[in-house]
Formats: sequence, structure tokens, C-alpha cells
Amino acid sequence: MGTDDQPELVLEGPIPQIHEALGAKFAPFGGWRMPLSYSGVVSEHTAVREKVGIFDVSHLGKALVAGPGAAEFVNRTLSNDLARIRPGKAQYTLCLAPDGGVIDDLIAYYVSDEEIFLVPNAANTASVVAALQAVAPPEIQVTDEHRDYAVFAVQGPLAKEAVERAGFAVPEEYMAYTEETWDGSAGKQAPVKVCRTGYTGEQGYEVIPPWSVASEVFTALLNEVQKLGGEPAGLGARDTLRTEMGYALHGHELALDISPVQAGVAWAIGWKKPEFFGREAVVAEKERGPARTLLGLKALESGVPRRGYTVRKGEASVGEVTSGTFSPTLKTGVALALVDSASGVEVGDEVSIDVRGRALRCEVVTPPFVESHVR
Repeated sequence: MGTDDQPELVLEGPIPQIHEALGAKFAPFGGWRMPLSYSGVVSEHTAVREKVGIFDVSHLGKALVAGPGAAEFVNRTLSNDLARIRPGKAQYTLCLAPDGGVIDDLIAYYVSDEEIFLVPNAANTASVVAALQAVAPPEIQVTDEHRDYAVFAVQGPLAKEAVERAGFAVPEEYMAYTEETWDGSAGKQAPVKVCRTGYTGEQGYEVIPPWSVASEVFTALLNEVQKLGGEPAGLGARDTLRTEMGYALHGHELALDISPVQAGVAWAIGWKKPEFFGREAVVAEKERGPARTLLGLKALESGVPRRGYTVRKGEASVGEVTSGTFSPTLKTGVALALVDSASGVEVGDEVSIDVRGRALRCEVVTPPFVESHVR
């Protein structure tokens, strides 16, 4: 889950001074000034795979849907079947356009039948809120709370230990969350959600405190991460980690012109539901079969694939790379690519990627490229 759209306004997160003190290199992302790296992408990536890392992802959006029947309203609009979960659980879901394109992918926190907390992507928050507000009945309020909460992701084999040592109870069940009172300095008390989820392929937790206590919560988590041999990590490592897992990034594998059926996230659609945004379009696409399919490509020789590079089968152009990087874990190039279904390309085939005029030989594989440890 993420986006690389670049609105002109660049916003600051809640703790820029802490990142500066840690030596962060910054870059604009989704309209926000974000830490790109601290010690270096490979070091941060390895820390998450082998020990633990902490990311400030407070640029992620936050929105509240509240009022009588809020859960039913969300279930009539967003793609996944919210009825399959209960209060205290979270769910990956999609906000679709009428033609089946993806306005955004997001996490829905089921607080109660009258309250659903949403975490969309940074640049798409306003679009999601507007889409829901446009059809909300008078008794349902949809509120943009983008800068009311911070989000910190603690990820890695030692993530549970780090979060517990910082003073938080952690949920044992995947995609479940706890909410408790944070007792900070000067008598500060604040409700903090801790959800067992993440975007790296490792066991992890997303900690969501109010913006007002973000610096204290981040510092407490960072201290425990560092004691366990871990590091703060930036957007660079977040991208290499999620690409190794084959996770979709909005603006790359998901977009207004890329449907969930094409992107391989049709599992996030409640196909038996009678109603949700874009239902007719995605049902029709599923029945006829998508025109293109997202596949994984693993380089068989030296070279790094990048977004926008052409994929070829023999001399024929059959698709385009949506995300590509050097995998620090596998020590080779990996990519996700949308490939024309009519090309007949399938897992096990060899294709090539046009890397600035040189053909990079690749094997077609099914992501993830490395083993998942999220559960």
C-alpha cells in the first residue's frame, strides 16, 4: 500500500526534527517530505529482514466513517466484505472507480458497527473521503483526519519484542489490533492503536498514536528497536522490501487505469456482495478475463529493471515493468510487470527487459520473490 503521486504542496510529518537528528536523507513522496534513508537502503533492508526496523509512515491518510450503520455503509462502498471481520480486526480493501479502476487501496479498522477508521494512501486521502462523502446518507459522517494521527511501522523478526518492550500490548492474530492508553510525560494520556500488519513481508506492527504524542511514542519504539540491533528505515528500504514481496503500490501496480483483476488483488473483492463501487465493471472483467496480468520477473544476469521498461518475448513487446529494483536479499534484479494476457507468457517462461537498449534475461515467477513471514 502507497503512492508516488506528487502534489505541489509538500507537508511535514509530526517528527521532522527527530529524523534530521538521525541523519535522514529526505525526498518528496505523496505530497510529504519523507525520510528516504538513514544508514543506507541495503543496511536498513537487511535490518528488517534479520532483526527489526522502524518506519515513520505518518504520510498515510486517516479518515473516520461514523454514525448509525457506518459499517454497513462502508461495506456497500468499498470492495472487500467487511462482514467477514469483527470489531478489533482490520481489513485490506479497495475504493474503486465506476469503471473498475483503483482510486486507492487502504486498510479499514473495524472499531464498531458505528465507527470504521480508514488508512488510505497519502495523495489519495482526499479522493477517498470525497467518494464516500458523495454517497453518504445524512446520518453518516466521513471526516478527513489526515494530520490527527501518526503511523509508525515496526517490522522484522524482533518487532513483537520491540513493541512490547516499548510498553504496548500486541495482538497475536494477523490483521487484529489493540487500542490502549499511552501514558506519556507531563501526564499526557492518549489512545494508541497497534495493528499486526505491515508492508515488508516480515512480522510487524503499525502503531497509530495521536499526532500530539507522536515524538514520545516514536522515541520509545526507536530506543527498543536500537537496543535489539535494529535501525530506523526510510522509504528506500520500504520499497525494496515490498517489491521483494510483490506487494502492490498505488501509482505502479494499482491505478485508475489498472484494475484489481489485472493487478492480482482480486482477493480483496467481496464477489458475493450485491453492492460496492465499481462492482459491475470488475465482475464483467473477471468473467471475460483481464487484458493484462501482473507477473513477477527475476533477472538471470546482472542488471536492474526499472518502472516503465519494456518487457519482450523474443522480439515482441508484451508488457511493461511497473516496479523494479535490485533485491538486497537475493542479490539480483526483480520486477513486477503488467503483461498482455494474449501474449501467452506464463510462469516458468524466459522473457527479457529492455534496460536502456540491453536485453536483460528474466525468468517469469510468481511473487513473492522471498518467503513471507507476515503471519
